[in-house]
Amino acid sequence: MTDHAIFFAPSGKRASVTDGTSVLEAARALGVDLDSVCGGRGICGRCQVSIVDGVNSKLDIASSPDNVSPWNAVEARYTSKRGELAEGRRLGCQAKICGDVLIDVPSDSQVHRQVVRKRAEAHPISIDPVVRLYLVDVVEPDMHDPSSDLRRLCEALERQWGLTNLVAPLPFLTWLQKILRQGAWQVTAAVRGNVLVAIYPGYKERVYGVAVDVGSTTIAAHLCDLSNGDVLASSGLMNPQIRFGEDLMSRVSYVMMNPGGDVDLTTAVREALQSLVAEVAKEAGIELSDIVELTIAGNPIMHHLVLGLDPTELGGAPFALTIDAGYDVQVRELGMKLSSGAHAYFLPCIAGHVGADTAGVVLSEGPYLSEEIRLVVDVGTNAEIVLGNKDRLLACSSPTGPAFEGAQISGGQRAAPGAIERVRIDRETLEPKFKIIGCDLWSTDPGFAQASAATGVTGICGSGIIEAVAELVMAGLVRPDGIVDGTKRSKTPRIIEDGRTFSYVVQEAEPRIVVSQADIRAIQLAKAALYAGIKLLMDHYGTDHVDRITLAGAFGSHIDVKYAIALGLLPDCALDKVGSAGNAAGTGARIALLNAASRREIGDVVRKIEKIETALEPGFQAHFIDAMMIPHRIDSFEHVEAALGHRFSREVPAGSDRVGGGGRRGKRKEVEVEA
Repeated sequence: MTDHAIFFAPSGKRASVTDGTSVLEAARALGVDLDSVCGGRGICGRCQVSIVDGVNSKLDIASSPDNVSPWNAVEARYTSKRGELAEGRRLGCQAKICGDVLIDVPSDSQVHRQVVRKRAEAHPISIDPVVRLYLVDVVEPDMHDPSSDLRRLCEALERQWGLTNLVAPLPFLTWLQKILRQGAWQVTAAVRGNVLVAIYPGYKERVYGVAVDVGSTTIAAHLCDLSNGDVLASSGLMNPQIRFGEDLMSRVSYVMMNPGGDVDLTTAVREALQSLVAEVAKEAGIELSDIVELTIAGNPIMHHLVLGLDPTELGGAPFALTIDAGYDVQVRELGMKLSSGAHAYFLPCIAGHVGADTAGVVLSEGPYLSEEIRLVVDVGTNAEIVLGNKDRLLACSSPTGPAFEGAQISGGQRAAPGAIERVRIDRETLEPKFKIIGCDLWSTDPGFAQASAATGVTGICGSGIIEAVAELVMAGLVRPDGIVDGTKRSKTPRIIEDGRTFSYVVQEAEPRIVVSQADIRAIQLAKAALYAGIKLLMDHYGTDHVDRITLAGAFGSHIDVKYAIALGLLPDCALDKVGSAGNAAGTGARIALLNAASRREIGDVVRKIEKIETALEPGFQAHFIDAMMIPHRIDSFEHVEAALGHRFSREVPAGSDRVGGGGRRGKRKEVEVEA
């Protein structure tokens, strides 16, 4: 029988399946997280999927809704009893594959839904609303006064509130006459600067805004009361652009290889924004017409794509931005439906690889106000790094790759229920224990099996692999050069031969989870790139230390900082001066939403930040090679050694390669090319 290619997003799993296989069957065979309770009878409706329509040249798949079987009687029966499916959706148990397909598994069809570790952090904000409300009584028209409704509204606002030179966009005018008469000539006008953005009948006490952090992996939104800054609802979802590429450069490649691909990416992220804003509005019990302002922070590529700008120039040197200053746009130009004249403010970008999300972090954390030399790091597929104080700030981006998010790791996954997030290895027995997301017990505790039964152990996420590698080094099972020491097989059966290298078994039961030599190399490459970027900024600043370290972002909010430093991800620092800022980019967007002056402030600060391009720095490679050692070839780590009660060795067995893989001839060259 004929075989067809199938690709699932956001998991990234693909295979060839036999003609007539249902989407649900294919998902189960591949281990894709697609829910089903009724066993494929078309009763529960939990296996809903979307069939992508279009060509993905990178995957070499021409997908179409016609490449699955037609809508059938089972689906018709389901919708007659349960209501229509969302547009474009099918029941995975009924849609049978008859051609190549790209399948989107929406979050509500997943058993193990993504844990979006982004939340609004407590942060003091001086309320200075960008949009203000004004209740006015407007003179009714009569035959003796031919002036327009707009003129009489503006005269009322000037007479009663002293507002002059007001401007009314066309969307505002479309509602003006209806609302004036509905309110019996008493209305509340929402004014942004000198622009009339919304009008409501009678007295309107509150309007709202949404601060959004558009990440390459997740999008987070916080709905705020513009009058007092209260966060009324927060939510997050996976960035649907993942189906076009896991990382930013693959999405830029998609645009380069597919004419009009930037439109696909822009449409996907704008639809996600509309959906997310509608979700937080519904949670708070307000109407979309009550939302008059958005602020948006994102990396340069997300920033450009939300605006509808082609990101191609950001895919190669000199990484030129279309625009780097803060930018205002009416939301209708983004294809979004909120209040008639709502605006979106985009925070400024710092450089081609250091975006508006980093500007949000800077605004939130305020290193430009500090006497201390502060290091602020937002760890992601690209790590954005800011170093300095009130006298001088420097910034750069370092290509860490997706390993810290669980990608490129043999048992890796994103942070979701069932993922290993904590690891400890007994120094005597060399036996491991671990914790998973969603369970407070260690794997060795009584009752762990019962407590974790709902999710099981599904894989290992970024924080888990970092702790595992650091623990393996401190237990002596991995050498400082990152090589799994095969001679330790005599001490523990958990060291196993794996081809020409060795691996450590974290869990023997299914799914079998190991830390392989390739996993360790991926983590070494990522952490060395980050540390080398930090060292470059320290070189340019002229300092051999930092006074305080702040980790921003979803990853930074979850990682144990002791292990981040023990791995050599960050320079040594007093541990009480190392902390997490959570979703600082989102907090910065919230500050910009609620305080008009902060927009001018961050614009001024960003123009003064010195940008360092790591790709052009001759010292980057030397720093990178030194940082491939765990924790580092030269630098000391006294604070973390004292905290962990462990002294790191720099010794590597004679005859082995300092940064090579497996101690076998030829590996050093391979790593240097990969670096």
